Amino acid sequence: MPGGTAAVASGADLEREVAALAIRIGLDVRRQVKVSRPASNQSLGIECKWQGVGGSAEEKIPATIQDIAAWPISGLVVFAGQGFSTNLTSYLHSTGKAVSFEDLEGWPRLFFGLAEPSAGTKDPAV
Repeated sequence: MPGGTAAVASGADLEREVAALAIRIGLDVRRQVKVSRPASNQSLGIECKWQGVGGSAEEKIPATIQDIAAWPISGLVVFAGQGFSTNLTSYLHSTGKAVSFEDLEGWPRLFFGLAEPSAGTKDPAV
């Protein structure tokens, strides 16, 4: 993963790492907020899902994707962990509303129109 962060080991770790990445690239982060109105009027809701082993979190993902479609702001599911099946991972990617944590950084950069750091230069948001 760009930036070389440590492996994600829990749902709380995933949430912290997603927030840290967003801050690092220059975004304002509000965690566990249901409604917000940022000055730019552009928001992205991120739902973090982690699963270390096969289990019930996988069963809830399709409903989460449907819930995001009803949000009044754009939303995305960020997922991590070895417990998601290949079929669910394929489903998540096919929705266009989910991304693995390892592939996350480019997505908010694209959504918010943030430039990629030049090769050999430090990210200006750091």
